[in-house]
Amino acid sequence: MTADRFDIRPSRPADRAAIETLYPQAFPDEDLLPVVRDLLDHGEGVLSLVAAAASAEPAPDLVGHVAFTPCSLAGTAERLSMLAPLAVAPAWQRQGLGRALVREGVRRLAEAGVTRVFVLGDPAYYGRFGFEPERGVQPPYPLPEEWHDAWQSLGLGDTGRPGSPLRGTLAVPEPWRQPALWAP
Repeated sequence: MTADRFDIRPSRPADRAAIETLYPQAFPDEDLLPVVRDLLDHGEGVLSLVAAAASAEPAPDLVGHVAFTPCSLAGTAERLSMLAPLAVAPAWQRQGLGRALVREGVRRLAEAGVTRVFVLGDPAYYGRFGFEPERGVQPPYPLPEEWHDAWQSLGLGDTGRPGSPLRGTLAVPEPWRQPALWAP
């Protein structure tokens, strides 16, 4: 299987069951379904993309999903987003599908005027897309010290005025206001 054998598109209500099947496969030791369901239900401003295997018949199999949630920062009009979660079916991992989902989401967000995307994840993985450790904007809940570099961001387009970096605590919508999501 290669990365050119899938199509990326916005998720639809009919994709929900497949999305809910994907996360336990991709993360057998984590229960991400509650937050995935909340994000799919939340809807408002959430960019939810799926990747479907183009060769599957009669309907393409859903093999990847990513969500980007709008966020805010007090005292700024910057349009911000948070990337999470991202899942790829085990048979499709390490073939560029996660990268393609992230890049397509970032492209769509940049077109919509979003200036920065945040993520809590593996710096080695997300660093490949240009994400760097974030020091000015804090996550909504304190992180364990060992996750210090896992809080990252990526500037899109014109990310603000020189000498005026973003500072503060990221405000997230209800699906992300659960301290357990920010702890080991």
